Amino acid sequence: MDSVERLQSLQNATLEAIARGEPLAAIMTSLCLRVEAIAPEVVCSVVAVDAESRLQPLAAPSLPASYAAALRGVPSGPRVGSCGTAIHRGSAVEVTDIASDPLWQGHEHLVLPLGLQACWSSPIKARDGRVVGSFAFYYRRKRGPDTLERRIVATCVHLCAIAIEHDEVRTRNHQLAYFDALTRLPNRAQFNDAIARMTARAEPCFGLLLIDIDHLKAVNDTMGHATGDRLIETVAARLAEVAGTGTAFRIGGDEFAVLLPDCGQAPQLRAAATAILAAMPAPFDHDGNTIIPSVTIGAALAGADGTDSVTLRQNADFALYHAKETRRGRYVRFKYGLRTSMMRRVQIVQTVDDALAGGRVLPHYQPIIRLDTGELAGVEALARMRLDDGRIVAAGEFHEAMLDPKVAYRISGQMLAAVAADMAQWQSVGLELRHVGINFTTADFQKGDLVQRISRVFERAQLPLERLVVEITEQVIMGGRRDGVARTMEALRERGIQVALDDFGTGFASLTHLLDFPVDIIKIDRSFIGGIEAGARSNVIVEALVGIANRLGVKIVAEGIETTEQLARLRAMGCVFGQGYLYSRAIPAAGIASFIEDLRQRGPAMQPDARTATAA
Repeated sequence: MDSVERLQSLQNATLEAIARGEPLAAIMTSLCLRVEAIAPEVVCSVVAVDAESRLQPLAAPSLPASYAAALRGVPSGPRVGSCGTAIHRGSAVEVTDIASDPLWQGHEHLVLPLGLQACWSSPIKARDGRVVGSFAFYYRRKRGPDTLERRIVATCVHLCAIAIEHDEVRTRNHQLAYFDALTRLPNRAQFNDAIARMTARAEPCFGLLLIDIDHLKAVNDTMGHATGDRLIETVAARLAEVAGTGTAFRIGGDEFAVLLPDCGQAPQLRAAATAILAAMPAPFDHDGNTIIPSVTIGAALAGADGTDSVTLRQNADFALYHAKETRRGRYVRFKYGLRTSMMRRVQIVQTVDDALAGGRVLPHYQPIIRLDTGELAGVEALARMRLDDGRIVAAGEFHEAMLDPKVAYRISGQMLAAVAADMAQWQSVGLELRHVGINFTTADFQKGDLVQRISRVFERAQLPLERLVVEITEQVIMGGRRDGVARTMEALRERGIQVALDDFGTGFASLTHLLDFPVDIIKIDRSFIGGIEAGARSNVIVEALVGIANRLGVKIVAEGIETTEQLARLRAMGCVFGQGYLYSRAIPAAGIASFIEDLRQRGPAMQPDARTATAA
């Protein structure tokens, strides 16, 4: 076989190896050996260059490993031997005497002891013009290339370019498939593979941490997604830094996982979680915003908390969910009681979903009474659910489902539509209820469309907005961004909708909320009303709240009035409005007319004793 045929065979073999997906180093090694068989006087090498323009040897099968090791990581430049200089220049470099050529000064000791005296290096260029490496011939005597060798190099440089570009594409595809583009951490696919391998062992021993970034949505909504991405990157970098022998993964938008090998004890798991929590709070600035990262962690131990990947992941999820509800910014390890409570919640959510789909979430109305005259001042719409068997259950039985923001948002939407329909019906028969209160949650305020939702529904029903009272708890104020909640409240009041602060006194720093979030109505929580009969402290607190509200020009409603003694004390304090079982439980919309008629028959000085008998 002549040299032309051998060169054609080399080309075919190299292209076949590329097509089969063989490793780049193996392809280059085979290429070098085939070239050296065609041209016995040459010693062949292939060098790649990384993103920082550093040399990364790919193949030099006839040179000692020490040569490749010495070359690895050397920056390319104007006087870095033949290869480094060819890469730097982007053109071929022929050195016929390494010992005397200035391009090799400081590097000649790498090759002269090997008996190599000359070197010809050609740059390898990708299709876009980038220099991605060099292909070199070393000679054992001082000389340059001959005609055959030039033909060989022309062919091999082209083959090397194809092989390196193919490897780049394969590496990029692997990166996209198995690594997160934003954080460069291994992604969900890698996590699934890793946890499957670890649980497949005879006696799996590792820990799993699931980590959520706190308040990422609020950052995205208020500061922009660029700041949110910066927050994600920062958390990822800190996780990777403190993971130690563990591996950090990004498995979702704001969710990460850390797998901790050889972690078989709870103290080890806690120590890893504590290190992560401690690494987070350092502030960083982005686009004029100062961010203090915070994360919440749920954890599970392989073996103790599950032996298969599905159970282990699910249990860590239960722990994380519980942590976000009860210990946000902290760490919770899975306990079997959590699984029971979470499964119960899942079942409740499913029940509520079914009820929502069937239009079986409906309002009942608890009257609000003027305590001095016994007249009806308004009603509060309370959510009820009709089960498949026809039984009506109060919100307390499906309260857990409302911890899910999506469920809470859907419930308030169905309640709003139903209340508007009931109000329109009352209006059509001449019942003009002055005020109807509807409870809204953090989810309604976070969505950002509450004013528009209410306006659309009331406009469709041809109802005046002035008759609606939006009731919120202090949790709504604390659960959303302060300026966002305040703006929504202001927009509601501008349209004539009154805002009531419900369950007042049960949250944090209640009085300060009255400074930042002006409301029209304060509803004193039943826990204070229940204590005014026997406790001087409750008496003092309620009396003070009534006085504050009166001075601020805010209406006050006492919740949970159940006895005539409570009523008498509230009247004496100057509390004007109240609701509770002393007057009525929540009743269906159809019962409002008869309730109003009953009030009229009893007259303005309604006797509480009679109502107590009715309420019982």
